[in-house]
Amino acid sequence: MIREFRLPDLGEGLTESEILSWRVAEGQLVTLNQVIAEVETAKAVVELPSPFEGVVARLHEAEGTVVEVGKPIISFDVIDTDVPVPAAPEPQRRQPTLVGYGAEPDRAGRPARRARRGLAAPAEPTPPAPAPARTPSPAAAPAPAAAPAPAAVITDAPVRERPRSTPPVRKLARDLGIDLALLTGTGPQGRILRADVEAARLADRGRSGESVTAETAVPPVVADAPHLGQGREERIPIAGIRKHTAAAMVSSAFTAPHATVFLTVDVTASMQLLEKLRSRKEYDGVRLTPLVLAAKAVCLALRRHPELNARWDEPAREIVRYRYVNLGIAAATPRGLMVPNIKDAQDLGLRELALAISDLARTAREGRTPPAALSGGTVSISNVGVFGVDAGTPILNPGEAAILALGAVRSQPWEYEGGIALRQVTTLSLSFDHRLVDGAEGAAFLRDIGDVLAEPAMVLAMD
Repeated sequence: MIREFRLPDLGEGLTESEILSWRVAEGQLVTLNQVIAEVETAKAVVELPSPFEGVVARLHEAEGTVVEVGKPIISFDVIDTDVPVPAAPEPQRRQPTLVGYGAEPDRAGRPARRARRGLAAPAEPTPPAPAPARTPSPAAAPAPAAAPAPAAVITDAPVRERPRSTPPVRKLARDLGIDLALLTGTGPQGRILRADVEAARLADRGRSGESVTAETAVPPVVADAPHLGQGREERIPIAGIRKHTAAAMVSSAFTAPHATVFLTVDVTASMQLLEKLRSRKEYDGVRLTPLVLAAKAVCLALRRHPELNARWDEPAREIVRYRYVNLGIAAATPRGLMVPNIKDAQDLGLRELALAISDLARTAREGRTPPAALSGGTVSISNVGVFGVDAGTPILNPGEAAILALGAVRSQPWEYEGGIALRQVTTLSLSFDHRLVDGAEGAAFLRDIGDVLAEPAMVLAMD
């Protein structure tokens, strides 16, 4: 029975995803929940598990294609568990591959991995043979009379895997007339890079006797990174996470009226607390940073200022206040800015909060953040201090009422106990939605966060 798998909705509000790579090929036997593809949404890179067990009948979309949610991307010839699977033929009884009806089993009896469409290696011409009678698959359902199944094609030609490369590299190869199937990639896992294509172009010119001069040579580049020597301008497609972030920031900036307040705080006591905690056995291997303390301070301050843990519901004409904190942490990744959130952060102790932040950052950098972690946030923190920045005016994450920017901690002369001393100082910046939060409320919330960071013992006086 042929079953289609349509691209699912991988996150709130997402309408499309790009197929980065297929992990299976047509004719390959796939088990339930086996990873079949890697796709990039506007928020993260996601591995798609197979919803069926059976043979891959068709890959509907090629790598590098942007597909709308709900469109079919792969079809399976689903295995009927009530029908016994025929035994694989003996290795010495080599049978021709029936394209469209599965691949020939290997010596272990497993279906061999078959090349993708249109990538069979050239074969020596052979005289035409009479077309054999088509034998339907044992598990396949009868095809409707109006749409008969295509005839099976017999081929003994060796097949080749589709070369691994990125869409820009494949376009460059097409423009230069380079056959990627003839190249050996020098990138990770044999991936063909831009430099490999350009080197092949230069080699072709040398073989054809065409002179290679400074004007005609393609400048060498490293991997797939942009190169300043390629003209005076560079055009980069707006897609993926960058596209989503841009749309979200524009929507937030022009929907919610932003207001920002600043507070500079002596955090020497907090830095001393971190040093003491690092020496304790229960914090071995735990990364303790000013961000961890700021996250805890935000959760504590929200108890006293719930109006900052809310959202404006325009269709319902209501203000929704949350009784939980899904704390977003802005993360700079190779794919762009992401704001995954820690669910129910208000229930975590300092150690658990530190571990959650470390795991969140590592997962985001590796591109493995699940879509669920990128939705449902209630308030966010942006740690601009790691870039050496003192302050800023952060833009709200859409649907949230507040975002705190934590600046760099610096040693500065500061008034202390009636004199001037060198102290550890940072600047806090709080942007908030002025529809939900008045200036006085925003200032009081920021003041409470500052009090906790200036004197951690202040948590004992907060109720």
